[in-house]
Amino acid sequence: QVQLVESGGGLVQAGGSLRLSCAASGRTFSRNAMDWFRQSPGKEREFVASISGSGAVSSYTDSVKGRFTISRDNAKNTIYLQMNSLKPEDTAVYYCHAAHYWGQGTQVTVSS
Repeated sequence: QVQLVESGGGLVQAGGSLRLSCAASGRTFSRNAMDWFRQSPGKEREFVASISGSGAVSSYTDSVKGRFTISRDNAKNTIYLQMNSLKPEDTAVYYCHAAHYWGQGTQVTVSS
């Protein structure tokens, strides 16, 4: 059974940092790009960041460029999202995605 399990969410003040993790099990994703998406109440799920299978190439939505960094450790079958300078508008449930699999999400709440 393939699973993606996110962790690391929580409550943080504006300007603070969090590091999200997404651990995959059941298969390896070292040849797949992996992504982070997020969804705020009343809004559609939106793309946040993506990283290639090798980790050499990454991309970000404009609103997080310079603040968020995506990385991966293929030996651990895990990706990460380092989030710095967090803003209240970053509040959302953050989801990990790979191939056609989704994690259950982890809540990030940024207070002003």
